[in-house]
Parts: sequence; C-alpha cells; structure tokens
Amino acid sequence: MGNFRLQRAYEAPNGGYRILVDRLWPRGVSKEDAELDEWLKDVAPSQELRAWFNHRDHRFEEFRERYIAELEDGAATEAAEHLMELAREQEDIVLVYSTKDEEHNNAVVLLDFLDENT
Repeated sequence: MGNFRLQRAYEAPNGGYRILVDRLWPRGVSKEDAELDEWLKDVAPSQELRAWFNHRDHRFEEFRERYIAELEDGAATEAAEHLMELAREQEDIVLVYSTKDEEHNNAVVLLDFLDENT
C-alpha cells in the first residue's frame, strides 16, 4: 500500500510517483521541471468550488466539507478512486500542488481524504 505526501510544484522534485492535483498548471513551472507522472485535473475541486473558496482561510472548513462531498459522490469521485488504486501499485505518491498556503488548500484535504480511505 502506497504512502501519500504533499509537495509544492515550486520545490525541487524529490522522488516518488508525482501527480499534479490542481485544475490549473502552476505558473512559471515547465513540464520538464515539474517531473510529473500524471496531471489529474479531475481530482481537483470543481471550478465553482474553487472560485467560491478563493483561498479565503475563514471559508476553509466549509470548503473542506464541500470538496469531500465532491470526492465521495461528485465530479472528483472517479479521479479519487484512481488515486486509491494507485496506492496499491505505487510505494510513494507525491500530491503536487501550487498554492502558497500550505495549510489551507485542496491538496491538504485530498491527503486527509486518501489517508482515511486507503
């Protein structure tokens, strides 16, 4: 069973099976520098949820609830199931994200969700 961990897209890659979990490509990062194995856009929050949250910390708990709902039974469900399958195949899975806020973002919620469901 694989282990999930997080890394910002702007940090030097440090191994693992690297998956970008954002809907948008990180600004200023080339595909070569990112060293990604996959770009899983569909596991990211919906465009509507992303726009509503807009990185406002005071909305994070509600964002977390809404995003988990999308992961459990919504637009991101199939992609989340793909990540859970990868956990059976890969030893070290790196969820790559681009936001500056390392505590209030979709990758943090996704990591918690995957840890609870794999």
